[in-house]
Amino acid sequence: MAEYTKIEWCDHTFNPWIGCTKVSPGCAHCYAAAQDAFRHWTPAGFGKGKPRKRTSEANWRQVLRWDREAARFAEAMTSELKMAFGPDGGHLDAPRRPRVFCASLADWLDPEVPVEWLTDLLDLIRRTQHLDWQLLTKRPELWEKRIGQACGLAGKRGMSEAGWSDTWGMAFDWLRGGIPPANVWIGTTVENQDMADKRIPELLKIPARVRFLSVEPMLGPVDLYNHLHDPSGGEEWTSRPSDLVQYGIQDGLPLMRRGIHWVICGGESGPHARPMHPAWARSLRDQCAAANVPFFFKQQGEWREPLPGEEYDTSKGRASSPPAFIVAPDGSVHCYHSDRTNGGAVMVRVGKKAAGRLLDGVEHNGRPEVQA
Repeated sequence: MAEYTKIEWCDHTFNPWIGCTKVSPGCAHCYAAAQDAFRHWTPAGFGKGKPRKRTSEANWRQVLRWDREAARFAEAMTSELKMAFGPDGGHLDAPRRPRVFCASLADWLDPEVPVEWLTDLLDLIRRTQHLDWQLLTKRPELWEKRIGQACGLAGKRGMSEAGWSDTWGMAFDWLRGGIPPANVWIGTTVENQDMADKRIPELLKIPARVRFLSVEPMLGPVDLYNHLHDPSGGEEWTSRPSDLVQYGIQDGLPLMRRGIHWVICGGESGPHARPMHPAWARSLRDQCAAANVPFFFKQQGEWREPLPGEEYDTSKGRASSPPAFIVAPDGSVHCYHSDRTNGGAVMVRVGKKAAGRLLDGVEHNGRPEVQA
């Protein structure tokens, strides 16, 4: 769950547990909740007060195998570079670590998850230093509380169980020392401007080597400028991940560079998908280009603009073949004869595969460059 993944921006997905509670508009048509209703992974379904389901020990062990495989590959590649270019490897970079998207069917900071499970996850992250962990949350404001709880439990375990003192040290350094785990990326979902204004300031409080945004499903225009000021007086955006982890010292502790290092964007998919106005994605692409921040366009979703010569009828809405609507700049959807004078965009529903992942004919696969 899963050995490999169809998610374009990672190499593996790992779900330590399954289950969550909807907290914002992007959750309305939750893929994970819909799958759970069909597959019955959890005993009582998704929702507040519903028990989460921890995945099998075999599922957890496979991550250790991924780490061993990554270590062997890195060692083999390094040996080949040395053979080809001499002891210094020709000054070539080591191969990047495989990237693991954690909790695609959950939220790793979900407060209804037992703290024991979160502590076990942190221990697994510590033990897999040849993997980069992509931890995405809709609850960045809970990071300090949840990591504090896990740190306390790891400390208690460390008094009697081997290895747990190292996990406690990692959590303590992250929480109190401002030193993030080197193999952890932290991201938050910002489906619209309200969520950007709420969540990005909380994300920027978290020490991280890489901070990223998932603007998916994109439900409205998102202006990121006001969230990207660097208090060091340097770049407003920084595409350099925090392996340059500090820009100063305050009260004896390092100050972390407050950057957004990566932006992922995508339209909604699924049977009830809401269309994404193409101008929203174009604006985000242009904001990233101006700031030299990697931009990854994951998908159009179920909808796209009509092709030249393609027939549609917005006056019939879903009764049209294909279904067609006009999406206003504010995200409202209208069913009437085509009129784009107020910035509306005609969108036709053709399915995720047919809609594709090109934006103005270009595939955007930007990713942050992080040294292994």
